[in-house]
Amino acid sequence: MALDLKLPELGENIDSADVLTVLVKNGDKIEKDQSVIEIETDKATIEVPSTVTGTITDIKIKEGDKIKVGQIILTVDDSGKSPDKKIVEQKIPDSESKKEHKLEKHTEVKESTLAQKEKVPSGGKKTIDFKLPELGENIETADVLTVLVKKGETIKKDQSLLEIETDKATIEVPSNVRGKILDVLIKEGEKAKVGQIIFKIETSDSTEENIKKDTPKEEKQEPPKTEEEIRQKGEVEVYQSLETESQPPIKRGAAPAAPSVRKLARELGVNINKVQGSGPAGRISMDDVKAYVKKLNLEKGSALGFGIKAEPLPDFSKFGEIAAEPMSKIRSITADHLSYAWSTIPHVTQFDKADITILDQARKAYNPKVEKAGGKLTVTSILLKVIAAGMKAFPKFNSSIDMEKKEIIYKKYYNVGIAVDTDNGLIVPVIKNVDKKNLTELSVEMGQLAEKARKRKISLEELQGASITITNLGGIGGTSFTPIVNSPEVAILGVSRGSFEPVYIDKTFKPRLMLPLSLSYDHRIIDGADAARFLRWVCEALEQPMKILLEE
Repeated sequence: MALDLKLPELGENIDSADVLTVLVKNGDKIEKDQSVIEIETDKATIEVPSTVTGTITDIKIKEGDKIKVGQIILTVDDSGKSPDKKIVEQKIPDSESKKEHKLEKHTEVKESTLAQKEKVPSGGKKTIDFKLPELGENIETADVLTVLVKKGETIKKDQSLLEIETDKATIEVPSNVRGKILDVLIKEGEKAKVGQIIFKIETSDSTEENIKKDTPKEEKQEPPKTEEEIRQKGEVEVYQSLETESQPPIKRGAAPAAPSVRKLARELGVNINKVQGSGPAGRISMDDVKAYVKKLNLEKGSALGFGIKAEPLPDFSKFGEIAAEPMSKIRSITADHLSYAWSTIPHVTQFDKADITILDQARKAYNPKVEKAGGKLTVTSILLKVIAAGMKAFPKFNSSIDMEKKEIIYKKYYNVGIAVDTDNGLIVPVIKNVDKKNLTELSVEMGQLAEKARKRKISLEELQGASITITNLGGIGGTSFTPIVNSPEVAILGVSRGSFEPVYIDKTFKPRLMLPLSLSYDHRIIDGADAARFLRWVCEALEQPMKILLEE
């Protein structure tokens, strides 16, 4: 049997990826969990494993393609044969001609029911299975809004039997025969699949000639009109819906979209008339609305701030020789995300210094033991433990803000992101449950994640779920900096290079190793006084590690 292998879910808000390498070819025998392609998302490079064992019969993508979640990437024969591909999503009955199938795509429901017509001997009656017809390209299911007939009822040809809603429209499904309803196999509120039997009907068509007479002729069908033609003639179809007070009446000339799509647009604050539809005759889907919102967010990010229009760049070639190269995917996504964070989060940065003279001596003394375990005891790994304890003492630093609901979401887990500088750009692996691990475990895990990030082998799960981020530039240099908060987190701790400074202690100046720290935070949640207290707490914990043991 031929099975389709689709691109699986890749993580929250990730709906596509770039194909870097196709690791197999037609005719290859593959095992379950064997990697078949390597892809790149905006967060990581990932190898996609097979979910079945078998022989590859058809590879539907190539290197360089952009593919979507749910898209078929290859076909596998799991029976050792090479049978025809099994069509799962949109089955076309054998009795339907190619011309009828082409007609279905233009006229969606009514013409698709032609596939269900059966020839009835003269003067006879026959029980047929009435199935949910094809509803359009890539539409496999629909929600049943209303069943318009009941068992025992006599129906006419073209009489509406039920009302359904897809992600593109609300539609009434008509009968293609005359007869009597013997059984209703669907209920209101259920989700029905294309090809599913929904009624048992005893036909009362008396002759085969009647059926042929009633069958629409393809040559008389006109091609679907464009959205512009429809609007010019005022012929936009008004679909029936279950309208409530929150559903304004859909007027003629309005953008073609289902009530569910209009509701989504209202919830997102989008003017539905400004959304470009990708469906037949410009019909607007939920994906069209989401894509429009995403485009607006990117435009706001590129504008560097709300209400600030981005200025076009001058022609630099007039002033001398230039060289332009495209951004890497990671750099492009980083630019968009940080522009969005800077535009939406009111940033404030608090500075302080910690005396780590004693701590650094202890770090050097215990580092050999940690190295034997496969890690390296660094100031950053120590800060992991300190920050986790600090978030317990100051819960606002372990939260996120929901401006739409006007809520503050407090987290009960303590995950910390570590910014890693790689050849491909900035990547932030996340160490989970920091409060439940000792320093040796944290040091080993941090080293492993950093290495995976640099080799672009890190998984999506290892890049998600951070409550706060640490970014350490001490190995490069500098005295201080102002890091940008990584939304939806509310704070980020920057670490600069430590240096010896004279500190006045017991009426004399003594050389102390001082570590500069920079805490950027979201002023919508965190006040300046709270930030100062938190950063001072972190400094004191580095200076006196017993503070953590006493307060945690």
